[in-house]
Amino acid sequence: MSEPLVAALLAAVVAALGGLLAPRMIARLPEPEEGRAPDDTGERARGEDDSPVPDADAVAPPVPAKVPYAELAARPHLPAALAVASAAFAGAVGGRLGLDPALPLWVAVTVLGVTLSYVDWHTRLLPKRLVLPAYPVVLALALLAALLGRDTDVLLRVGVGWLVLSGAYALLWIVSPRGIGYGDVRLSGILAIALATLGWAELIVGGYAGFVLGAVGGVALAALGLVDRKAFPFGPFMMLGAWAGALWGSVLLRPWG
Repeated sequence: MSEPLVAALLAAVVAALGGLLAPRMIARLPEPEEGRAPDDTGERARGEDDSPVPDADAVAPPVPAKVPYAELAARPHLPAALAVASAAFAGAVGGRLGLDPALPLWVAVTVLGVTLSYVDWHTRLLPKRLVLPAYPVVLALALLAALLGRDTDVLLRVGVGWLVLSGAYALLWIVSPRGIGYGDVRLSGILAIALATLGWAELIVGGYAGFVLGAVGGVALAALGLVDRKAFPFGPFMMLGAWAGALWGSVLLRPWG
């Protein structure tokens, strides 16, 4: 059996197990405090975070009532659906990377990304109780990948990538809090670390693809009447962009791969 196939199967199995357990994590999420209306992706008005948003009270549009996390977690066949989605994405990355030292990191990010995408799609929130605890895990796995691969450049890429991508999201959040939520800023750091662990090409493509897919997908979904063009979940598009970077970044930008 070839190495890419072994890596794809291992990644798919581990990710599927993570997907099966994901609804339990969702069910345990605390609801946003009463009086802090959840807004667009990542607590766009104030959500469950105390971080100030410029003119939040003036710009925040009315939003539907939030679906409780416990209700989201209890939906029929959810464990199987998250397991299949996680296995599919992780298996694809495993087939692309092979038994690369960064594969465990990407399996973890995939399970997290599928879970967050599901939550964000139904609530327009990226709960910090899922994102923030992922940082030490992702950083530890990135460091492990650098050690196992004997590639000290990984640490440089992680630092620069995290600073630049999260800085770009933070700037957009400050300039246009309707367009980018603070939860997106938090998630961007996770994705920057994961992409930078693979290479500059993956980082550039994955970071840029999130914006492109969000713009195109947002317009398409709005045209179909599925979302509000000015208020739609951006997290799933960020994750799709990151997976695109992991799969095709080195091909699209071969000189930097």
